[in-house]
Amino acid sequence: MTETKDLATLSVNAIRFLAIDAVEKAKSGHPGMPMAMAPLAYLLYREVLRHNPLDPAWPNRDRFVLSAGHGSMLLYAVLHLTGYDLPLEELKRFRQWGSKTPGHPEYGHTPGMEVTTGPLGQGIATAVGMALAERKLAAEFNRPGHVVVDHYTYVLASDGDLMEGVSGEASSLAGTWGLSKLIVFWDDNRISIDGPTDLAFTEDVLARYRAYGWHTLRVEDANDLNALRHAIKLAKLDERPSLIAVRSHIGYGSPKQDSHKAHGEPLGPEAVEATRKNLGWPYPPFEVPEEVYRHMDMRKRGKALQEAWERAMEAYAKAFPDLYEELSRRLKGELPSLPEEPPAFDKPIATRAASGKALDAIAPKMPELLGGSADLTPSNNTQAQGMADFSRENPLGRYLHFGVREHAMGAILNGLNLHGGYRAYGGTFLVFSDYMRPAVRLAALMGTPTIFVYTHDSIALGEDGPTHQPVEHLMSLRAIPNLWVIRPADAYETFYAWQVALRRKEGPTAIVLTRQAVPLLPPEKAKGLLKGGYVLEDAEEPEGVIVATGSEVHLALKARALLGERGRRVRGVSLPSLELFAAQPEAYRKEVLPPGLPTVAVEAGASLGWERYAHKVVGLDRFGASAPYLEVYERLGFTPERVAEALLSLLV
Repeated sequence: MTETKDLATLSVNAIRFLAIDAVEKAKSGHPGMPMAMAPLAYLLYREVLRHNPLDPAWPNRDRFVLSAGHGSMLLYAVLHLTGYDLPLEELKRFRQWGSKTPGHPEYGHTPGMEVTTGPLGQGIATAVGMALAERKLAAEFNRPGHVVVDHYTYVLASDGDLMEGVSGEASSLAGTWGLSKLIVFWDDNRISIDGPTDLAFTEDVLARYRAYGWHTLRVEDANDLNALRHAIKLAKLDERPSLIAVRSHIGYGSPKQDSHKAHGEPLGPEAVEATRKNLGWPYPPFEVPEEVYRHMDMRKRGKALQEAWERAMEAYAKAFPDLYEELSRRLKGELPSLPEEPPAFDKPIATRAASGKALDAIAPKMPELLGGSADLTPSNNTQAQGMADFSRENPLGRYLHFGVREHAMGAILNGLNLHGGYRAYGGTFLVFSDYMRPAVRLAALMGTPTIFVYTHDSIALGEDGPTHQPVEHLMSLRAIPNLWVIRPADAYETFYAWQVALRRKEGPTAIVLTRQAVPLLPPEKAKGLLKGGYVLEDAEEPEGVIVATGSEVHLALKARALLGERGRRVRGVSLPSLELFAAQPEAYRKEVLPPGLPTVAVEAGASLGWERYAHKVVGLDRFGASAPYLEVYERLGFTPERVAEALLSLLV
């Protein structure tokens, strides 16, 4: 017993000093939190988590999310010690170009990272989505005597995480949904960058979480492994998500303990020496005793855990072959056979309504498709026919009501998609994409195939006025690397937009839709959306081009007709996705938009960015106005005559 206790202390200190030494060598980083929470990391990765360092993507592993991403060295140290493919040399290259140990955890970059964290609050909110995915998969696939989906989601969150609004939004939903396998540890160190947290954070956090519907506990000393074990045991017995407040000391053992100076900068050589003396650590930088490596190596245990699950899956396959095949397909991320031809449309229809029709066709063929809205379901048309509401009582429901919580919705959608087994989408008005931008950006950074559905896409919102009329939002979203923005011009383009989004695995897609009805394009032409842009109407030896997106495509076609009456030969181009178009071969792009032809772009939004494709832009570089939408369009200059004149001014 003494030997085990001594090994535990030695291992905890090994985690601490790997973090200290890496930050010192990099001359940059956050040593304080890893020093404080090393006991929890030790306990989780050695005793609690079901994980396999040899296969970090094992589907039934427990998930661990370091929401306090600034403390990344805590995670790098424990992953290294437990046997993940993260050699000591990578810890020595902390925060350096090309290393596997960047300043904040990055999904897909370092083995064992479940999510990219850094922006505070995003980790815990994304973890809610992961826990939701586990809850739903378990309800869908587990059968008596055959439990093949059974794992927990653990989170380490800081004071800052719990100050950010997104964590409150997501935690409220977790309580409403009763996600009992979500366990969050709050590093209650009472220190922020500016100083003591009571400068700005004096609420009773545990009371707030109880009000959300959570089970709350407190551990008075982060170094008390038995108290931590007991708290985790109690958390697992409760039917609610659990928040465990762990009282810790930032920079534990150093002269800077309990000071904001231990948070975001190296301790410094003198303080490091004093810490080595205080904690009885006689080893030089980056040296770890062999007995710690032996004690912490989880490869054999992890392999056994995974093999036991694989045997359970073999038995499951014999008992429920159809369920096994479906679960296996979904865990691999393989798409089912989707409808390739759009539904029939016979009159002008808003693209938001057409999107709903597309979902009606797709959802029955794709059981892993989960959808939701931030309290705008009738406006977003995001609930397909037959999609039952998800709730604590009905975990089989496929439709998620997020309430007015755009920020949390984005992060939870990311968590669902990161977990595996589901493809998740969520809707709101385009103007409210601002409220979820951090999650959209992280989806793009992680390469997560989340689908964001944005309706009410322009000044055509009309009477609701400039507060609800998006102007800068299209270009703002297009500025995010790896996000594909698709603004379809009609019902048929909308169907193909869904085809693109569902087949894309390398990153997120935003589908941007109209409130107002728009005319129909020829279905065989609209299929050109699959290339991001295409020639919609052409002329023999065109002398100019009008290119447009969304509802303005029809405006462009009217302007083209006016010019045709005047004997001008004009090509009309629909360019629903600049990103998808940019991914096409250069020869195709030049064929659609010949560089030498005078070109006018038309879009009811900010003109910034269109200079890549057009010599002149009919855009909107001011806010909108409250009035019937046709009048708003006319008064702000979106008329066929103005577009025609814009191109004529280029034709000399």
